[in-house]
Amino acid sequence: MIFRILGFLLLIETAMMLCSEGVAYYYGGSDVGSFVLSACITALAAILSLLFGRGAERSLNRRDGYVIVTASWLAFSLFGMLPYYIGGFIPDVTDAFFETMSGFTSTGATILNDIEALPHGVLFWRAMTQWIGGLGIVFFTIAVLPIFGVSGLQVFAAEASGPTHDKVHPRIGITAKWIWSIYAGLTGTLVVLLCLGGMDLFDSVCHAFATTGTGGFSTKQASIAFYHSPYIEYVISIFMFLSGINFTLLLLLFNGKFKKFIHDAELKHYFWAACLFTFFIAAWLYRTTPMSLEEAFRKSLFQVISLQTSTGFATSDYMLWPSILWGCLLIVMLIGACAGSTTGGIKWIRIVILLKVVRNEFKRILHPNAVLPVRLGKQVVSPTVKSSVLAFTFLYISISIISALVLMGLGVGDSESIGTVVSAMGNMGPGLGSCGPAYSWSGLPIAAKWILSFLMLLGRLELFTVLLLFTPAFWKKR
Repeated sequence: MIFRILGFLLLIETAMMLCSEGVAYYYGGSDVGSFVLSACITALAAILSLLFGRGAERSLNRRDGYVIVTASWLAFSLFGMLPYYIGGFIPDVTDAFFETMSGFTSTGATILNDIEALPHGVLFWRAMTQWIGGLGIVFFTIAVLPIFGVSGLQVFAAEASGPTHDKVHPRIGITAKWIWSIYAGLTGTLVVLLCLGGMDLFDSVCHAFATTGTGGFSTKQASIAFYHSPYIEYVISIFMFLSGINFTLLLLLFNGKFKKFIHDAELKHYFWAACLFTFFIAAWLYRTTPMSLEEAFRKSLFQVISLQTSTGFATSDYMLWPSILWGCLLIVMLIGACAGSTTGGIKWIRIVILLKVVRNEFKRILHPNAVLPVRLGKQVVSPTVKSSVLAFTFLYISISIISALVLMGLGVGDSESIGTVVSAMGNMGPGLGSCGPAYSWSGLPIAAKWILSFLMLLGRLELFTVLLLFTPAFWKKR
């Protein structure tokens, strides 16, 4: 059954390649042949996988879900690098895999130094990898799993981000279809608004894919700064913020449950954190740079939301800002936005739970016999969820520290090591130093690129989904 589902997923990737091939053909680019050949290879692998899984038992357990999710991201990245590699646009296997993994995990880190030189089909492919990978390759599969006569619940548990997984409909496939509808609706609306702002249709589609997928791949080397348009910056800021909200919560909003939407604890913290960091950075920029008040606010708003939602677009090189602001942006990158969104980072729901656990510990010292439940709104957080949050945060910080030290051992600079690790784990895109928003990651050692590719996958699938596969107990027969 795992092979059948992977085969079906590879057919979806083949269809994506054919869409990009259509774009390449329309613009008469040099990438037409590479997409045709890549689609043929991917389709062949899909057919072989489907044949291998023919007659499989129509059932999935929890462990199968974790294997499907991790294997699907790896398979999509391995076959997704073919258009880059076959066409010679990224002639190095390491770089081609890195770029593809960065796309499908919606990280947005790139090794390309001249993006405008790429043909339209390849640029469209880069954007599409982020859009499909953003909400989740597997989340799309959940909507169509009934074709195989199996439930998508196990896959949903493995792929969905955050410590809790909300369902607004008893059938998870219907929930997935509704959320994909909102996702597509936001993308389509943004395409129209960007066109109204003077961006051409091709760039509008690519930037809309990268915005709602919170990926950050632009069709321009200078990213959004290329357009010098306050209108485009404000519009993209709004849609990045919307994409950082829990999609289940957006679904409740569209279903008319406005009260439940505005009283959500995680959303409140996400909103006020964005306001606090934006106003602080804007005030500092206004005081220490020649920027006008409006420009300081706009640059601050865009960069804070871009990094908080792990999108990674840039309108200015924040490495040229005062160093205290790098620290603020690093905190924003670590925390991230909301669970259940397309974003990366630790996520605000975990931070809220941790803050309440810490507050209760202070109370417990003063009142040892008091019963102090942790609440999110009116709901009591179970001990299982608290334990999961503590374990996740410990793992996240530990892996980040160890990875940064390993990169330093490989000869990468201190700030670059810290910046790239935080960026890869949080699926952000830009890092610090020479891996900041004005530069690519092409200068990193080969080993560092493979490590960071793995960290992107870890961060996108929230650690446990991938790390479980490395535990002996996972592979023992029940």
